[in-house]
Amino acid sequence: MKPEDIQASIYGGRRARLAAAMREGLAVIPTSPERIRNRDTHFPYRFDSHFYYLSGFPEPEAVLVLVAGAQPRSLLFCRERNEEREIWDGVRFGPQHARERFGFDQAHSIAALDEAMPKLLADQPVLHTPLGADPAWDGRVMQWLNAVRAQSRAGVAAPERVHDVRALVDELRLVKDAHELGVMRRAAAISAGAHRRAMALARPGGTEYQLEAELLHEFRRHGAQFPAYWPIVAGGANACVLHYVANAAPLAEGDLLLIDAGCELDGYASDITRTFPVGRAFSAPQRELYELVLAAQAAAIAAVSAGRRWNEPHEAAVRVLAQGLLELKLLQGSLGEVLEQETYKRFYMHRTGHWLGLDVHDAGEYKRAGAWRTLLPGMVLTVEPGLYIRAAQDIPERYRNIGIRIEDDVAVSAEGCEVLTAAAPKSVQDIEAIKRDQG
Repeated sequence: MKPEDIQASIYGGRRARLAAAMREGLAVIPTSPERIRNRDTHFPYRFDSHFYYLSGFPEPEAVLVLVAGAQPRSLLFCRERNEEREIWDGVRFGPQHARERFGFDQAHSIAALDEAMPKLLADQPVLHTPLGADPAWDGRVMQWLNAVRAQSRAGVAAPERVHDVRALVDELRLVKDAHELGVMRRAAAISAGAHRRAMALARPGGTEYQLEAELLHEFRRHGAQFPAYWPIVAGGANACVLHYVANAAPLAEGDLLLIDAGCELDGYASDITRTFPVGRAFSAPQRELYELVLAAQAAAIAAVSAGRRWNEPHEAAVRVLAQGLLELKLLQGSLGEVLEQETYKRFYMHRTGHWLGLDVHDAGEYKRAGAWRTLLPGMVLTVEPGLYIRAAQDIPERYRNIGIRIEDDVAVSAEGCEVLTAAAPKSVQDIEAIKRDQG
C-alpha cells in the first residue's frame, strides 16, 4: 500500500467516526482563510486543525461536507487547477486529484459551494458546523439555511437544529492514533535536538535572539515546517515573565536561561522548556530551586497513567513545590495551610500541563460533568511545573529574579506513560556536562 493510500485511509476512518458520532445530519467544516500580514503580503498559510484532522488537505479555500446516516459520504470543495496562479503560487490539487488522493466520495470546485449547500441541507434534520468561530462563516451558513427555508411551501425542510461540530471533533482528537503519535515523536526529537544545540551555544556575551535563531534553524533543518509557537528565550529576570517573547536581551554570566520552544511537524506540535546556566554551572541557590522543580516534575510524570485523573499530575507537582518552598523559607506555615490557602501561587501561578496535538493547547475538555477527566492511552499532555521568584523586599537576595520551568511532552499508555521529549537534557549533571564541553 502506498503511503498516500495509508494516509487517505487514516483520514477516511476519522470521517467515518465523526459520521457515527453525529448519527444523522450534515457537517460542514471550512479550513482557515489566508491572512494578510501587511499590505499585499500574507502570513505563511496554516490550515484549520479540525479540517485537517478530518481531511489531510493542506490548501486554503476548502470546505469539507460530511453526510451522516446509513451510507455516510464525504465531499470536498476546493480550488480548481489554475495554470496562471500556479506559476505564481505553486501547484494545486484540484477537485479530481484531491478526491483520489484524500479518499473523498466526491470533490467539487469551491466556486460551486454556495449553489450546492442549500441542496445538500434540504431535509436534513441537523447541521453541524463551527459556530461562532468566524462571523463571516456564520453569515454564510445562515444564507444557506434561509435559502432552504424559502422552499418550505414546496415541502422542503431546513435543519431544525444547528450544533457546534467542534465538540464532537474535540473528542476524536483527544486520543491520538498510531500515525499521530509517530509524527509527534519525530517532532519531539527535532525539538530536543534544538534545545541541546541552544544549551551548547549559550554563553555570556551572546544574546537571546541569537539562540532564537539557532532554534528556528534547527527546526527547519530537520524538516519541521514552523515553530509550534514563538520561542521564549528568557535570560535572568526575563524568565519570570511567563510569556516573554521579546528575546532581545544580552546573556549575562551568573544568570539562568529559560527556553520554551517546540517545532510543528506536519501540523503536530511539540512543546519543551529547559532552564540552564548561561555560564558553565548552576550557582548553589539556582541549583536548590532547579532541583525542586525537577523533583516536582518527576512526581507529576509519575502520576500520568491510564485510569488516573487529569488533575493528579498538577496536584503531585504542587505538593512537592509547596513543601520545598517551606523548607527554603520562601513560604511560611504548614504544608496543609499552604495548599489550602494557595499561597504557593505567588511563585507558581499556572497549571502543570495542557493537551498537546495539532494545536499547542490542543482540543479536548479537562472536565466532564464537573469531574476531572480520566486519562486514556493515546492522550498526550505536557508536564511543566515551574518557579518564578521575582525580586521583592521579603525575598532573600540569592533567590531574586530566578525563573525556572521544566517541560516535557508525555503520551499516556496502558502501562504508564512515554516521555516523548526525554532526549532533551534536564538533569543538573547532564546540563553542566554540555556546558563544560563548550571549550
